[in-house]
Amino acid sequence: MASIFGDSHLKNVRLVTPQTTKGCQDCIAAGTRWVHLRLCLTCGHVGCCDSSPMKHASAHAQTPGHEIVQSFEPGENWRWCYVHEKYV
Repeated sequence: MASIFGDSHLKNVRLVTPQTTKGCQDCIAAGTRWVHLRLCLTCGHVGCCDSSPMKHASAHAQTPGHEIVQSFEPGENWRWCYVHEKYV
């Protein structure tokens, strides 16, 4: 059942602190590169976008309860639900 906001996953959104501000935390650990960054709005995980080779943000979004991300790029202020594949 969808929430009154149109996306049932919005209930998992929290006020988060990014776990890093230096880039994709998984790419940093693996020594790989990223294109753009996404912030998990449940836990603060910073992952790389689907245009990046490793797609860490969408991999992280497979964790139950971590479906909503926000762009972590300067000047961008949008949110995305990976399950519903739509902006929220």
